[in-house]
Amino acid sequence: MGLFNRKHSKPSLQGDNNSSTSVGTRNSNPSIKSPPLPTPTNGAAAVPGLVKLPEIAMPKPPDPALDPAAYLRSIYAVRERSKLVLQKAKRNQLTHFDVDPSKFKDTAGYVCSIIKRDYAPDFKSVPPHGRWQHFEVGGRPRVDQLLASWPSQVDAQERTRRLIDLFLVSVLLDAGAGAKWSYKSKESGRFYRRSEGLAVASLEMFKAGLFSSDPTEPCQVDGAGLKRLNVEQLAKALQVSTTNPIAGLEGRAGLLLRLADALNNQDLFGVDARPGNMLDYLLSHPSTQASSVPIIPLPTLWSVLVDGLSTIWPNTRTKIDGMSIGDAWPCSSMPRSPPAELWETVVPFHKLTQWLCYSLMVPMTKLLQIHFAGEELLTGLPEYRNGGLLIDTGLLTLKEADTKRGLEAYRRNAMVEGQPNMEVVPLFNAGDDVIVEWRALTVGFLDELLGEVNRMLGLTSKEDALTLAQMLEAGTWKGGRELAEVSRPNTKEPPIMIHSDGTIF
Repeated sequence: MGLFNRKHSKPSLQGDNNSSTSVGTRNSNPSIKSPPLPTPTNGAAAVPGLVKLPEIAMPKPPDPALDPAAYLRSIYAVRERSKLVLQKAKRNQLTHFDVDPSKFKDTAGYVCSIIKRDYAPDFKSVPPHGRWQHFEVGGRPRVDQLLASWPSQVDAQERTRRLIDLFLVSVLLDAGAGAKWSYKSKESGRFYRRSEGLAVASLEMFKAGLFSSDPTEPCQVDGAGLKRLNVEQLAKALQVSTTNPIAGLEGRAGLLLRLADALNNQDLFGVDARPGNMLDYLLSHPSTQASSVPIIPLPTLWSVLVDGLSTIWPNTRTKIDGMSIGDAWPCSSMPRSPPAELWETVVPFHKLTQWLCYSLMVPMTKLLQIHFAGEELLTGLPEYRNGGLLIDTGLLTLKEADTKRGLEAYRRNAMVEGQPNMEVVPLFNAGDDVIVEWRALTVGFLDELLGEVNRMLGLTSKEDALTLAQMLEAGTWKGGRELAEVSRPNTKEPPIMIHSDGTIF
């Protein structure tokens, strides 16, 4: 049995007028209700990183020879498969990109300059990469304000469930919005764009009860509430119009509708089909261990997201043995089949699943002091800000034939009404071999950059060094965006555009 055994009775919410009765169990699934969290013996709140935690052995990755689909769906496969493409890059044997090794230190130096500008000398204050920061655009602590708006009787576990509800839907909506879309906040009247605009929009939709089927509790997400959504409602909520178009609207709506069906998994998401009920599943899981704080292995959270959400991804994606692998694609820089097995030709990324992991861990850590063992298994996110950094600094250059092909695709796309037609850059579909190779290189070079950035910052000890999640937050993602703003000030688009359906980037 796990640290927290499953409960099969829902505690009463009745209490006399003189007692402070928690309403934390109001919306949680009674079949997977978790009991109170452990409290340190000195009565102080335990903070991961400030207390010594036991080492937790990670499970081994699935054997690709026995179950290639399970292997490619695992977090282990992302780094291992991308590393093969990075090795070719170091020999300058790539199919679509040339590599200039002399630019590597320049790239690392630029990332360091961004981190120093915003955080020196207190590098420990760099937050991990996650959706939380996007909600705080403009310096407004919207998540803290949301928490403060709930009655004090709502306990920490229910607060965490609600934030998981919000963050999961917000991340799924967080694909590239395009250069023309913006969102006017109903609360502040200010306009926001791109990821931050989608964050503010999703938060205001959440508070308005757009994702909830319970009119008495708007601040939740449940399957019945999502099932009522359609493209028109989502477009209205996102303020989409002919003059304010957003990329991949139908793809986003489709993701949320398929999420409604996926939430019917009662083992993971409870009888009321809420994403936040995964908290109770995780705390009651046999792999969760007791210490001064609960310790959850990262692969346990990964399995919840990969297995629990597997049906939300388009079924046109790569399949192995009849199973959809999700965000995983054949790549010409991998071994060819034959003689290699089919799975050996594929590079998995699982970008949105990783973005979910990074984002969902933050509220669980902040509110409940949960520690996730094995966070280092997550990779840098293979998306166009991190990848654009590598091109805009000159480390990678798209080869001439591919550049011509991409520019021709841009020209054709620009003739479609509403599509970009300035600051011309190569354009490819998400599954194009150029994009797959670029994303694999992004994963590989981000790992390389982490070591060099820490060295340049003088953070050489394990205790002081930035984590990959911190470098993504303070350096590469932000640096990639800022370089795009300088290099292409009208559109602020990356150096290569991706024709997205709203389900990957």
